[in-house]
Amino acid sequence: MEVRTTRFGVIEIAEDRVITFASGMLGFPEHHRYCLLQPGDDACFFWLQSLDDPELAFVVTDPTLFMQDYSVPIRAEQMSSLGLSSLDDAQVFVIVNKVDDELTGNLQGPLVINTIDRVGEQMVLAEKRWTPRHPLIKVGTGTGAAPARACATARPR
Repeated sequence: MEVRTTRFGVIEIAEDRVITFASGMLGFPEHHRYCLLQPGDDACFFWLQSLDDPELAFVVTDPTLFMQDYSVPIRAEQMSSLGLSSLDDAQVFVIVNKVDDELTGNLQGPLVINTIDRVGEQMVLAEKRWTPRHPLIKVGTGTGAAPARACATARPR
């Protein structure tokens, strides 16, 4: 299927790469279908591109690459709504923002994706240890952009 994006133009993805967020995401409840775009083979940052709105895309990453002790408690009803029979089939991402010279991750609102059925949900953690703008890394000034390509839900571990 063709996906129109404002950042990468028109890209082709397989139908089986669509990730569905039944409830949408915080602030975007009307957008349900996304795909994960990988800018390079060893990328640790990805684009979660809306299939419903070419202008809507989020930079996401696996938070354990930066915070090894980060984990998301998933209740039984959340396992059920995601269709998860095992936590091994779940991949966690967080939305990344640039604040001044730092990249921050929304560790309080992680995205949990069932990598088998490609169903996702944005969780809201009650634990105050993690914040919506948790510092991940400092960034330099000379970063270039690479073209995106479609991939399955990434397992950057």
